[in-house]
Amino acid sequence: MKAQTVDVKSSSGRILCCTIFRSSGKKLLAKGHLISEDDIRILESEGMDKVWVTELEEGEIGEDDAVSTVAGEMGCGCYEIRLAAGGRANLHATENCCLLVDDELLRQLNCISSVVIATALNFSFALAGQRIATVKSAPFAVAKDQLETIVSMLRERGPIIQARPMKAPAVGVLYSDPLAGDRARQLFENIMKQRLERFGVGANFVLACTEEDGAVSRALQHLVRSKPSLVLVASTTAPAGPEDVVGRAMTHIGCLLERFLAPVEPGNLLMLGYKDEVPIVSAPGCFRSAKPNVVDLLLPPLLARYRVTSWEVATLGHGGLLG
Repeated sequence: MKAQTVDVKSSSGRILCCTIFRSSGKKLLAKGHLISEDDIRILESEGMDKVWVTELEEGEIGEDDAVSTVAGEMGCGCYEIRLAAGGRANLHATENCCLLVDDELLRQLNCISSVVIATALNFSFALAGQRIATVKSAPFAVAKDQLETIVSMLRERGPIIQARPMKAPAVGVLYSDPLAGDRARQLFENIMKQRLERFGVGANFVLACTEEDGAVSRALQHLVRSKPSLVLVASTTAPAGPEDVVGRAMTHIGCLLERFLAPVEPGNLLMLGYKDEVPIVSAPGCFRSAKPNVVDLLLPPLLARYRVTSWEVATLGHGGLLG
């Protein structure tokens, strides 16, 4: 970019290097504004004869075009792009969704100095209309070769962010207790309702049973047949591992155990398994309180029918100390 002071009469088609204010203090033209013939007349009516401007040189792309290009390549799913002043493009969710973020690719792209990208957290829940990411360029222009590098990386390895919609999510809940399932339901149902309401859903299929191998197996089988987005097991007991009642029942119905133990507190004793495509989540103690715990971290992707892996649970350790 080449900055210079020029006569107002010859400034058409050039970019303002600084904001111009009226004598009253009210903003007249913003920094980065592309001056038009109409603007020249306005500036002259304010008594201005000189203006500080810049113009693109060969091999440069204007800031708005640069951020629009990056925003158009960086994501997929249910979002829209809204340009903002000053070389910025914002991504907004168009539906309630879960955000999936490739943080490694994000870090690499943010090492290219001309454009930076900020996103919401991986696995986070976003309401329709909420801003989920923003792209900001260096003032006025971006080097064409740097922009091409960013676009090439995105096309080869992208997207950075996926806005995965929650299409009519359904939740199955099983309450279990060694003495009587209804006891667990009475203890946990209100907290369960509060937790699910944070994500705009409710419990569609609910059962309660005595925490015994056969009863838990039958209840889980019945819930899975309903094809919910996921099944939550709210037990009054804390298992020592997959060999305890809930884990044995999950194995008995043909569930693949994906993960036991999560690097998240509260919620270390998480057990996650899959019966075909239906995830089953056991998180002892996590339904006694509405305070954030591992269930809140996993609900958005599971409600969006994304298959969370053991590795992805392992990555929750950074920031996993919730309380």
